[in-house]
Amino acid sequence: MTIKVGDTLPASGFVKATAEGPQPVSGEDFFKGRRVALFSVPGAFTPTCSAKHLPGFVEQAEALKAKGIDEIACTAVNDAFVMGAWGQSANAGGKVTMLADGNGDFVKSVGLEMDGSKFGMGQRGQRFAMVVNDGVVEQLHVEAPGEFRVSAADYLIEQL
Repeated sequence: MTIKVGDTLPASGFVKATAEGPQPVSGEDFFKGRRVALFSVPGAFTPTCSAKHLPGFVEQAEALKAKGIDEIACTAVNDAFVMGAWGQSANAGGKVTMLADGNGDFVKSVGLEMDGSKFGMGQRGQRFAMVVNDGVVEQLHVEAPGEFRVSAADYLIEQL
């Protein structure tokens, strides 16, 4: 069942790359008491994700924060090392927190997984963006397959 506006995020965990190595991140703690713009991509370093999706949020970080967003986070079904390297290559530091969902547990728990096997990618997360306010989904924008519109930073700014 897919999560919807008004639902509380299920208990989940992520992993974040740090100078000390991969560190677990509790979803409950991460979203508690603040408003987070979370976006999901099918994979780090993939064409649309690298050319448009992550760069859009990096470029629009200040505009999102001006609209009441406390933190911006990107997640993908990739490991913390890949997410960390992708964040570095996109100059995301201090603007977008890169959260690895290595086993796809988060996207499965919110019902937004996809099967990318025909592209050699296996199980992944759909492309989406959500605004989470103190653990509750305030907005949810899920892309149709192959599209990139409603999960973009510019679109999210218009909705805030």
